[in-house]
Amino acid sequence: MAAYFFDFIIVALLIIGITAINGVLTNGIGEKVFGGKRHSAIADHSAEIQSGWKSVGGKEKK
Repeated sequence: MAAYFFDFIIVALLIIGITAINGVLTNGIGEKVFGGKRHSAIADHSAEIQSGWKSVGGKEKK
């Protein structure tokens, strides 16, 4: 019975790990292929919009 649970945990970790790696790789390929030349312009614009926002949550910096 212990061997069954051990095998189950190994398979579960493999499935979760392969899915996570597949998601990261697919996202990276998608950004390279479909991101276009404006990829950094969009990120810069988003950072510019958020520049005046107050920091919410976490501990206050001293």
